Amino acid sequence: MPSLYIVGTPIGNLEDMSCRAIRILKQVELIASEDTRTTRHLLNHFDIRTKLISYFEHSKSTKLSYLLKILETDDVALVSEAGMPGISDPGYELVVVAQEKGVTVVPVPGPSAAITALAVSGLPSDLFYFLGFLPRKDSERRKKLIEASEQTATLVAYEAPHRLIKALHDIMTVLGNRDIAVCRELTKLHEEIFRGTVDAAIQHFTEPRGEFTLVIAGCSPGAGTLSADEVNQKIKELRRTGKTAREAIAGLADAGGMSRKELYRLWLESGR
Repeated sequence: MPSLYIVGTPIGNLEDMSCRAIRILKQVELIASEDTRTTRHLLNHFDIRTKLISYFEHSKSTKLSYLLKILETDDVALVSEAGMPGISDPGYELVVVAQEKGVTVVPVPGPSAAITALAVSGLPSDLFYFLGFLPRKDSERRKKLIEASEQTATLVAYEAPHRLIKALHDIMTVLGNRDIAVCRELTKLHEEIFRGTVDAAIQHFTEPRGEFTLVIAGCSPGAGTLSADEVNQKIKELRRTGKTAREAIAGLADAGGMSRKELYRLWLESGR
């Protein structure tokens, strides 16, 4: 029975390519890739001449049936632009449908930016909550952070350079000035691993470039000291004095009380 191989590829440094991954990519009938330009560079480097087709977010509906047809008689390998396929990329759907069709799905492990960043972050790694790519829209990004605000597990997220500063400000507002590791260009020539607070990260990354993985400390719940009415009153007072949401929520949370998720909700309601 033919197999679908889920092949991990380097996230930057080509020396991280495994011998098994090279062998599998040479022996399969077809390679389906999220980004054929990046994968072609990889294949040329290792002298892999296997046929290559694109399989990305906007082509998956048209390519899925074709790949399943190939899998009736031959092996296929799935690769992403970098790292392990199926992690925040369209490979997930192919894996699900292949399994439903009785195709053997074989993992060929490789690097992952999320796991790599977590390992070097200096933050607890025994339990983590993966957020994937943070949403592009400000409101959706804040909503996702609010949903994760009470997680005690370490948070891991991907972010693009042109949205990094906005994302850090939203993290500061919703989650507070937590410890964070901002990992840039992991395994590449200009690799940088910044460790500090969210506020310090905002000051450090004035002109973000490259690919970013964020590792954020989880919530440290404390006992409340203020009633709901008292919190509402303080929020109104802070708003009248010109405090920003970030400043108000940070101050109230540091004093002990409601979760940042609840404080942020009350802040929004107080402005209506």
